[in-house]
Amino acid sequence: MKNLAEIITEDMRTVAVAGHVNPDGDCVGSCTAVWQYLRKLRHFDRVDLYLEEPRESLLFLKGMNSFLQTVRDPIAYDLFICLDVSDYRRIGVAAELFDRARVRVAIDHHVSNSGFADINHVVPDASSCAEVLCSLMDFDLIDEPIAESLYTGIIHDSGVFQYQNTTPDTMRAAARLMEKGIPFYSIIDDSFNRVTFLQNRILGYCLGKAKSELGGKCITSALSLQEQREQGVVKADLDGIVAQLRLTKGTEAAIFAYETEPGLYKLSLRSNGLLDVQEICSIFGGGGHLRAAGCLIRADAEEAVGMVLGEIRKRLSCI
Repeated sequence: MKNLAEIITEDMRTVAVAGHVNPDGDCVGSCTAVWQYLRKLRHFDRVDLYLEEPRESLLFLKGMNSFLQTVRDPIAYDLFICLDVSDYRRIGVAAELFDRARVRVAIDHHVSNSGFADINHVVPDASSCAEVLCSLMDFDLIDEPIAESLYTGIIHDSGVFQYQNTTPDTMRAAARLMEKGIPFYSIIDDSFNRVTFLQNRILGYCLGKAKSELGGKCITSALSLQEQREQGVVKADLDGIVAQLRLTKGTEAAIFAYETEPGLYKLSLRSNGLLDVQEICSIFGGGGHLRAAGCLIRADAEEAVGMVLGEIRKRLSCI
């Protein structure tokens, strides 16, 4: 695919745009950008945006007052576009609409993408889905609100250009978006850097519980449902914990595990360069990127973390 326009035929009247479960900044930025862009590209009878409720700091993006969290009208869309979705199982609330749609498209940057759509445009070397979209949109049609969405997606998945997935292409895409006059400084502070008192407190709590494993090569921390209730936090308050763990000097990998329902833990992994954590997470039915990935394991915290540590130990012994 060279541009978004080429997938649209004259007889397409209805379009659905959807992201993945637990939408992050890249997912929300990409979805709102495409939702806006399609409405500028041509007149459709319907362009609907499906997302789960994102964290509050992303609600400033245009389109966030129009997204749907549930399927109210199970129509067969002419076109269904998945953004930042690596696997069919991660479509979430709109999965049934994906099945009904006439043409299904996936635009993504996850190396673990399973190619589940009719048209799959996946660029694993890109920092973010938003960066991929920058090359699929007519620059003249990108206005300031669309640029804000794309820039938000890029900074969230590149860690404001700090992560190893940042390339010269990433910087060039961001620079062109800045030419649209976006308030890039406030987007970075308000949607990425700024945290609540509660988020600071739970970060401190999890750091206090952290364990050094595998001779200091791995750092782990875990949070049960009971602890989440005691601390008064929700899932959105846990963003950034694994990224902070990764910064521990001397480590090759970081693991943060939190219980999502009784006996089920979500594990987020980060690598400092030597380990392919996407490969590790794929063993447990998860996926992601070489340096950032996740999976779900049904076990208690110690067992779940131990299973992943076992796979990390095998790989470290070969490095």
